[in-house]
Amino acid sequence: MKLTVEVTSEELQPRMDAAYKTIAQQVNIPGFRRGKVPNRIIDQRFGRGAVVQEAVNDALGEYYSQALAEHEVKPMGQPEVNMTELPLEDGQQLKFDAEVDVVPEFELPDFSTLNVEVDPVAVDEADVQTRLDNLLARFGTLVGVDRAAQDGDFTSVDISAILDGEQIDSAEGISYEIGSGTMLPGMDEALIGHTAGETVEFTAPLAGGDKAGQDAEITLVLQTVKERQLPEQDDEFAQLASEFDTFEELMEDLRAQSEQGAKFEQGVQARDKVLEQMLELVDIPVPDSVVEAEVHSHLENENRLEDDVHRAEVTESTQKAVKTQLLLDKLVERDEVQVEQNELVEYLVMAAQQYGMNPNEFAQQLDSQNQVPGMVAEVGRRKALASVLESVTVKDTDGNVVDLNEIETGDEDEAAAADSGDSVDSADSEDSVDSADSVDSVDSVDSPDEDEDATEVEPAEKA
Repeated sequence: MKLTVEVTSEELQPRMDAAYKTIAQQVNIPGFRRGKVPNRIIDQRFGRGAVVQEAVNDALGEYYSQALAEHEVKPMGQPEVNMTELPLEDGQQLKFDAEVDVVPEFELPDFSTLNVEVDPVAVDEADVQTRLDNLLARFGTLVGVDRAAQDGDFTSVDISAILDGEQIDSAEGISYEIGSGTMLPGMDEALIGHTAGETVEFTAPLAGGDKAGQDAEITLVLQTVKERQLPEQDDEFAQLASEFDTFEELMEDLRAQSEQGAKFEQGVQARDKVLEQMLELVDIPVPDSVVEAEVHSHLENENRLEDDVHRAEVTESTQKAVKTQLLLDKLVERDEVQVEQNELVEYLVMAAQQYGMNPNEFAQQLDSQNQVPGMVAEVGRRKALASVLESVTVKDTDGNVVDLNEIETGDEDEAAAADSGDSVDSADSEDSVDSADSVDSVDSVDSPDEDEDATEVEPAEKA
């Protein structure tokens, strides 16, 4: 959609006055105090175009947002702005065109008739054992060993990296668990079989910095080797690690946790299958430019713009993500879904835990980055999808009806808090462009009054 926005000289004048004041505060002109430079001197010195640029950059987002609201336009992505008239003389108006993709129109069918089939719930003894192993590891102790390092040992190493004869990086006393694979490729193999005090050398690609990916000569000095000794699996351990008095009671609880985890996975499976059927029932014409912008940003961040195979994969997943978000946003609008404060707080707490942040600090960071509206929208989408899940028929492969309301939230729910709806932040519809920061500033404005002296300062520079 193309919007033409006209701003009269009278409407723009307060912005022009503010621009003159801003520039006057930024420049040093002999004979005038900072902030007291007359407008005519600024025009002579830097050109009227610099003032117009400052005023337009400050006001463009507001005028664009007003035009969206006036015409009830729901934008997608960033607009392309073309300045068609600039007030380079007194009495002239500002006029610009803004082309932007809009949220497509489509109808939603009745989703209550959907039927999905999921796997039955079964306690996996391997999962129970994994839970027990993790609990034992939490209460284990590290003990130094007088033998060669092996898989699973905990080490302390000094490390240095040399590239083309130059030391790139070094660190001492780095703790590392052999087999975790959390550091350099080949590090596990290099350490296994060596004892404390030995020096190990191997080649590995650098993981970060401007030389990432280049092979460097890595030197490790193995300082200590320790193994984790696990506690006995008895009543004493149960009392230490849980609220239970006996080890048998602890194992029963771990099996109950495993069963609840299986129910949660069953719910996730139901959600995903319902969402797939919903997408199949609705034809949503997603603008190609919105998808391409998201794909380009993704590939650019990965430095894989030339990878055509990966581009095809990202394009497919992005199209699905944008369709999913549009579908759920439409559902929110149709069902008039409202987000309560306690629901937003609950979601913020779960998201903060994912990032390992204090919830208050996380909320403050979101607020400072103007991301709270997007968070509210995401909670609304989750509520809308949950409402659909309550109305559909879900059975397991044994023919048993599955009541998704029986699934209790727990650690698994927190771990999956951010993945419902496969939403993409950059494809937000109404939230995507609604402020001055969302519209590109005018890079330059040619003025017949500009002179070469204007290069001494940059009074109208805007980020």
